[in-house]
Amino acid sequence: MVRILFIADLVGDDAIHLVGDVLPRLKQQYQIDCTIANGENADKGKGIIDRQVQKLKTIGVDCVTSGNHIWDPRKKEVLVKHAGYLLRPLNYPEGNLGIGSQILKLKNGIKIGVLNLQGRSFMFPIDCPFRSGEKAIRQLRSETPIIIVDFHAEATAEKQALAWYFDGKVSAVVGTHTHVQTADERILPNGSAYITDAGMTGPIDSIIGMDPQKAIQRFILQSQVYYAMSKSKEYRFNGVLIDVDETNGKAIAIKRLNFSKKEFFDESNLD
Repeated sequence: MVRILFIADLVGDDAIHLVGDVLPRLKQQYQIDCTIANGENADKGKGIIDRQVQKLKTIGVDCVTSGNHIWDPRKKEVLVKHAGYLLRPLNYPEGNLGIGSQILKLKNGIKIGVLNLQGRSFMFPIDCPFRSGEKAIRQLRSETPIIIVDFHAEATAEKQALAWYFDGKVSAVVGTHTHVQTADERILPNGSAYITDAGMTGPIDSIIGMDPQKAIQRFILQSQVYYAMSKSKEYRFNGVLIDVDETNGKAIAIKRLNFSKKEFFDESNLD
């Protein structure tokens, strides 16, 4: 069995610090073999910068996925510098920077395919994630049956549709982007783990990581009001643990994680 930790969308530097604080104990407690994190909101909610990528490498994250905010023009060069470690959605048109899939090789010799895709409902009309993803999966499966898909999408129905379309072809489809953890984790009939959204690792007193007043103004005024990071000092860790049979790539179990730093280090909350 291989146990994979997927860390939900990181929002802000303090989210990375939280991961650094809890990850060593998480790995020991749950015997985690591989860690993947979505980092597209790491730099104040938009994109990710070089020092943050370096920090995630240092603290033991094996691969970073992303989404629509990775294209911030001031920061997108990280996709070139860290290509293969930092992924962007594969189904952006040809000619964009970066790559959308990777094979991770663990110390025990096991290989894990990671595929980053982006939805189109209520988002940019990019290439089809179903067709693009299916082609990439065939290539990844030539090396390993273990494949984790980060599907960065807005619509719950689109996320569910992609998961059912890939059921049995991948080990897991983990939804990202909405920053609100859903309670629908399950194993689909042909052996793929699924959750509509893994949630957000970021400030609790916020609107998807942003300052509540700024977010409210955007909705009320319907004009150009810029988001700003929440100033909340309390952060919450969200993610999922996925157990996979390494012989066939089928998921055995999926478990949601949702805790604050205080809760995590309180012995009474450990299971």
